[in-house]
Amino acid sequence: MVRIIPKEVKFFEMFAEMAANLTDGARVFSEYLKDCNGTDPVQVRNQVKDIEHRGDEMTHAILKKLNQTFITPFDREDIHRLASSIDDVLDFVNAAADRMMLYKIYNPPAAAAELAALVVRQSEEIAHAVKLLERNPDHVMQHCVEINRLEDEADRVARGAIAHLFEHEKDPITLIKFKELYEVLELATDKAEDAANVLEAVVLKSA
Repeated sequence: MVRIIPKEVKFFEMFAEMAANLTDGARVFSEYLKDCNGTDPVQVRNQVKDIEHRGDEMTHAILKKLNQTFITPFDREDIHRLASSIDDVLDFVNAAADRMMLYKIYNPPAAAAELAALVVRQSEEIAHAVKLLERNPDHVMQHCVEINRLEDEADRVARGAIAHLFEHEKDPITLIKFKELYEVLELATDKAEDAANVLEAVVLKSA
């Protein structure tokens, strides 16, 4: 008699936890940018760093399980890519928080808060998509489309903010600090789009 080896579906739960952790980190940083009132960014950087550290542990757990699992719910390569891309988004949120602390940015520009809010919305869409991946994959695509739309919006915001900096900011040091902050946050939105591309590939392969 042929013995059927079931697929390991715990990956779906692990990705849901990872996406929720990403959303937590993005929200913490976004809320700080909206209402920092000149406060020292060290505290928020430490909060985001702790969340980012949990994300690293989650990524490691997924990759460890991948190496221990014979039959996976979708392609091994896509599991690796999805874990890495979600982790990358949080890495860049953490990098933005680092820049705030290192450069002593006590009053970040409004465009930075706008970009961080877009990262939050992308993170929420990733979380929704991951939850649907196991039982309702047909509904994942609409979240991928929205993540890509938000990335386009972030590109527009970042370009406009950088153009405004070069036109109006007279202090070259401030210009460099703000420009780098914008670019790091925009990279976070790029990585969210990478995650959406992996989710889309998973759905298309299973169709």
